[in-house]
Amino acid sequence: MIDYFALALVHALLALALLRLAGSDATDRDPAFDDAHNGTQENQADQRDA
Repeated sequence: MIDYFALALVHALLALALLRLAGSDATDRDPAFDDAHNGTQENQADQRDA
């Protein structure tokens, strides 16, 4: 009985950690991608204005 409890507890804690990581803002965005993507949009806007 204790083995099932220990197994369930470990899996529940792993699931909780995964959900917290998935919902975290730090793991949701990649700053390098945002900088590159925003720079591309600004360059395209500058080219249209010229």
